[in-house]
Amino acid sequence: MDYIVKLAFVLLIFIYTWFFQVQNQEWDIERGLLKDANNMAVHDAVQEINEIERSQGRLIIEPVIAYETFQETLQLNLGLDDDLTPKSGSRLHDKVTIVKFVIIDESSGVSFPFLYEDAQYGITKYIQGPSVISVIETKHPVLISRTKTQEAIRVPAIQEYKYDK
Repeated sequence: MDYIVKLAFVLLIFIYTWFFQVQNQEWDIERGLLKDANNMAVHDAVQEINEIERSQGRLIIEPVIAYETFQETLQLNLGLDDDLTPKSGSRLHDKVTIVKFVIIDESSGVSFPFLYEDAQYGITKYIQGPSVISVIETKHPVLISRTKTQEAIRVPAIQEYKYDK
């Protein structure tokens, strides 16, 4: 009987450890997907330059069109619907939230290079030209119920439109 209790205890520890490892792998996979999709989305958004301003030598990003392009690229790359909830078949389990979307261009009144700092999201970068900065997040995958809730998976991305010198 003593042997069976010890064996059951070891088995429970093994199963708990296994689920914990699978949960961490799932976090890593989801973070990678979010990072890649966010990088592609800011890249597409920064390309939305106002052509009239461009013809006058200024690089101004169209904010409404850039945001729509950003959101559309996220939807296509992550398998999300219009409100950024995963469609069936998507690798994600929870809704994606756009926490921050900022455009810094010549209409912002800054001169480049520009030191962009955001202490809330831990972003610090010298920006060489007009840029789109975004932060997206989704809930941490949960396989093991714990008293402490995990922080959301939060991913920043910056894409700049560099000047040729």
